[in-house]
Amino acid sequence: MWQSYVNGLFVSASLIVAIGTQNAFVLAQSLRREHHLPVAVICVVCDAVLMGAGVFGLASLLAQSDTLLAATRWGGVAFLLWYAAKALRRACSRQALGGAEMAGRRSRRAVLASALAVTLLNPHVYLDTVLLVGSLGAQQVAPGAYVAGAASASAVWFLALALGAACLAPWLARPATWRWLDALVAAMMFSVALQLVRG
Repeated sequence: MWQSYVNGLFVSASLIVAIGTQNAFVLAQSLRREHHLPVAVICVVCDAVLMGAGVFGLASLLAQSDTLLAATRWGGVAFLLWYAAKALRRACSRQALGGAEMAGRRSRRAVLASALAVTLLNPHVYLDTVLLVGSLGAQQVAPGAYVAGAASASAVWFLALALGAACLAPWLARPATWRWLDALVAAMMFSVALQLVRG
């Protein structure tokens, strides 16, 4: 049982620490101090649900359906391009994130809806969390313990990212820093979208 837990912990940690759209979104929200803890919790809950679903059957279902994989892929491309364009627009503005923060915070509902979209419309979440983590977990002696370990890694990472970035916000509260971050987010999302288009 403990071996399955540790396996899940390390597999999830190795995937989740890589820079991706979900991490970039949590980082940006944390630097804004805009509902960053609820955003982190949303990411953790979604990861746990998707990992559990993958381990207990969804991974094999997705792997067998070209239609589901194609829908996930092109829906993700559309969302990533839209979000990247928004980030690029902020990066090119004089105010960027810092000015947007002064202009008014978004509602919690709007931020959490964006967090759900970044998580659930990103095909890499399904490829990593459902297919890879799920297929490996299905082979474990204790699949439930494996899911618990994988979810633990997700919880530690996202909460640490949210709290750590929020603590650094006062030192990073310069317009140039915000524009640089938005440009980085835009480039990352355009890059992921291009990878998906190329297959």
